[in-house]
Amino acid sequence: MLLLVVLALFFPGLPKNGQDYTYNNADIAWMLASTALVLIMTPGLAYFYGGMVKKKNVISTMLQSFICMAIVAVIWVVFGFSLVFGESVGGVIGNPSSYFMFANVLDGAPWAGAPSIPLTLFAIYQLKFAIITPALITGAFAERIRFTSYILFICLFFIFIYAPLAHATWHPDGLLFKLGVLDFAGGTVVHMSAGLTALVSAIYLGQGKNYREHTPARITYVLLGTGLLWFGWFGFNAGSAFGASALAATALATTSTASGAAALTYIFFDAARGIKPSAMGVCIGVVVGLVAITPAAGFVTIPHSLIIGAVAAIISRLCIAWRTKSKLDDTLDVFPSHGVGGMVGMLLTGVFANKAINGAVEHNGLFYGETELFTAHVIGLVGATAFIVIVAYILLKLTDVITPLRVSEEEEEIGLDISQHGEKL
Repeated sequence: MLLLVVLALFFPGLPKNGQDYTYNNADIAWMLASTALVLIMTPGLAYFYGGMVKKKNVISTMLQSFICMAIVAVIWVVFGFSLVFGESVGGVIGNPSSYFMFANVLDGAPWAGAPSIPLTLFAIYQLKFAIITPALITGAFAERIRFTSYILFICLFFIFIYAPLAHATWHPDGLLFKLGVLDFAGGTVVHMSAGLTALVSAIYLGQGKNYREHTPARITYVLLGTGLLWFGWFGFNAGSAFGASALAATALATTSTASGAAALTYIFFDAARGIKPSAMGVCIGVVVGLVAITPAAGFVTIPHSLIIGAVAAIISRLCIAWRTKSKLDDTLDVFPSHGVGGMVGMLLTGVFANKAINGAVEHNGLFYGETELFTAHVIGLVGATAFIVIVAYILLKLTDVITPLRVSEEEEEIGLDISQHGEKL
């Protein structure tokens, strides 16, 4: 922090050109609101995960989400925004000097995909996506990771996984963008990156002590967290239209219907298998639906969003059932919910996307008899999956060498709230 304070003295980021741009005040108002909506999702996630873990680990689990709001915000201003949206280097990463210390942001030309709002607002809106992504991973290694090691890992994750994947997907010169992959609000960038990293993390760290004896601390926290996530997700998806427009309304509508369809499908599917409809089941179903519609929200019709939510719910529920019978300790089922949900959403975007919904769609989806988009999404999914899995393992290994990832058996036994933070409920 001392180094950053010194850098801030020498790189104040003052406007230089004094050029005025024409903005739309309604779009600015909506994007300011959307930015706040996306940020509230991270505290929502903290409650969602915090309610699921054992009582002795609630504070530590929630703090792992909250600390992302601090760490990623600092990285973003220094060089993170540049890595994602700076001048492209080979289509895989941005030049870190493009917006170093937020230079050229206050007076920068509006981003091409968001021409009616200031570049500063675009940058801070995108920051909120970068914040919640590493927070999503925490559910996979909850109750058994050292806090200091976690901090190092999420810094590495942002630099070497999130930033390259976001640049490749959302930058006009990015590899996946040029391939034709569509990701309206982060199905690939956010949920696949977090979900697949969660899977690798769960495998790498191994099983927690007595991991099958899992008693959620507060189901009411899970319900509260789901409500905050659901509320914030409208800024996540509808805000990705970058304006108060008909497209934003479409994304808001598809988000509403997909999440509802997924919640109902999840508990109906459980009921058909003789399982009582539970609050936890409804909450997980809602989140799976929200995840799956994220890449498709501004590209598909509202009726088709029902299909996306329902299909994702069944596939994710089957994956959760498999996970509970396996030896994989993905504590809060991050991979079945976010990883699988994101992949299903990515593929179904390639099935149902249509030019009539969004002019950014060059080729209609497979459902409409065209194959180019679906093929691009299959290639993109395979490539992104391989990249995330390989790099995640390397980063986990590197972090573990620098500072051990796993808490001791004694620390795990007494709980991370006490052993890592000296606090308890």
